[in-house]
Amino acid sequence: MKYEVFLTTDAEEDIFEIYEYVALHDSVGKADTLLKKLKETCDSLKNYPDRGHLPPELERINVREYSEIHFKPYRIVYQIRGNKVFIHCVLDGRRDLQDLLQKRLLR
Repeated sequence: MKYEVFLTTDAEEDIFEIYEYVALHDSVGKADTLLKKLKETCDSLKNYPDRGHLPPELERINVREYSEIHFKPYRIVYQIRGNKVFIHCVLDGRRDLQDLLQKRLLR
């Protein structure tokens, strides 16, 4: 079964911020390539959304409705509802994500 994939406003903003940072601190070309690969990774959830795993930061507080996949070093956190996948955040995995995930996903 194919799933529909949707980016939340927060996830779109995350991707935009990542793009801006890479374009400013590296190059527009690398930012373009990264953007393309992040989108491909998100789109891959259309076919195999169950391949993700529970983010450990959420597992520790017994929140089990979200999964994540990686495009290193980025973490793509999403939720499956029926035949729809909602991407809630695209975050740099080098950051401490405990508070950020709790605040964003539990509001």
